[in-house]
Amino acid sequence: MTVNPADSAIFGGLYGTEEMRGVFADTALLQRMLDVEATLARAEAKLGVIPAAAAKAIAGAARLDRIDFEAVAAGARLAGYPAAALAKSLGKAVGADAAKFVHWGATTQDIVDTAQVLQIRDGLALIERDLRALVAALAKQADKHRNAVMAGRSFLQQALPVTFGYKCAVWLAPFIDHIDRLKELRPRVLKVQFGGAVGTLASLGDKGRAVTLGLAEELGLAAPDAPWHVARDAIAETGSFLGLVAGSLAKLATDVILLAETEVGEVAEPAEAGRGGSSTMPQKRNPIASTYIVAAARGVHALLPMLFTAMAQDQERASGAWQSEQLALPQMFLLAAGALAQAVPLAAGLEVDAKRMLANLDLTEGLILSEAVMMALAEKIGRDAAHHQVTEVAAKAAKTRRRFAEVLKGVPEIRRHLDDAALARALDPAHYLGEAGAVIDRVLARARR
Repeated sequence: MTVNPADSAIFGGLYGTEEMRGVFADTALLQRMLDVEATLARAEAKLGVIPAAAAKAIAGAARLDRIDFEAVAAGARLAGYPAAALAKSLGKAVGADAAKFVHWGATTQDIVDTAQVLQIRDGLALIERDLRALVAALAKQADKHRNAVMAGRSFLQQALPVTFGYKCAVWLAPFIDHIDRLKELRPRVLKVQFGGAVGTLASLGDKGRAVTLGLAEELGLAAPDAPWHVARDAIAETGSFLGLVAGSLAKLATDVILLAETEVGEVAEPAEAGRGGSSTMPQKRNPIASTYIVAAARGVHALLPMLFTAMAQDQERASGAWQSEQLALPQMFLLAAGALAQAVPLAAGLEVDAKRMLANLDLTEGLILSEAVMMALAEKIGRDAAHHQVTEVAAKAAKTRRRFAEVLKGVPEIRRHLDDAALARALDPAHYLGEAGAVIDRVLARARR
């Protein structure tokens, strides 16, 4: 049994994805570290720092099948990190002549940090792909259901009419923002880390900056103005981005759970044989995708503080701070990917019951339109007076369980200002949707970018 359900053969498909698990797997980390070692050798050879033949041998051997995995694992347990053992194993693979140029001028954290950045780049690519799929699915739902009138709710109570298309647009807008955030994040996080023992690259003499620029160019990363090994703001920002995505997913999932309640019944998750079933109650159809989205989001949010506390790095090489990032960041990526993997088919296949929405809209016998009546009356007698009169009528209608329209028609002071046509218009939910349609159009225009 695994300690973390996200890595379990039983629960792993609910909490994560194999793709993201692969990005942060041990083999992926070691290969990324080898990629950095190979690229460093090539960059240094171009500058005449090491022989070209050595760089060619190092690059040719920087593959997992040339490395003694068990020796690297044992070395990591002994030293506390795998870089030294990996460099030693790579040295054995390239032969004695080239071995002395492996890891030239670098320190453990140069390799580990830069490899982590390469993993982050791969992870963010998967997140963006699924964000775009989710945006497309929600945009389609927003447009399809733009005229499906339903009850808008505040404090879980019916408030005013909205449309389901509007609700989808409100769900959608933050995910468009997240794509924009990702564009802004990448230049800050996708940077090479290369500084040697304390960041000064003293071992490379006057070639330090040139090697850094060459390494960054070959890896497709930016070159920072200063080494960032003990400045972890970009890593914390990456985690914060994942936390924001998770939060927006949890909002969507929470609404679906509430709308799928038996007493509400306005939406249902996509139907699939056995999906969300109960071991004892045959009638149950639980919103299982939404449930795991919420659970995964809580996991992401619980892990985020570890990245912030890891920013307190001591001196030029931290003791314990950066190590704790390894406990948080890969899991955050995995849980966020798992939540997105649940959300995309959920959004695409969401079952919408427009008739139930209309039926629920009338549960209060028209009271949901009390503001509409108040505003129509306010044009005649002022807002405060209108609010007072309509509040009294609404209370009477609720107490006597009579239709709001019936009670309104029995109040002479209101009838003097609102005739049958005016009341009928005020009590028609489709005529009190305000900016709902415009909101949908504006959000869809952004989504189409």
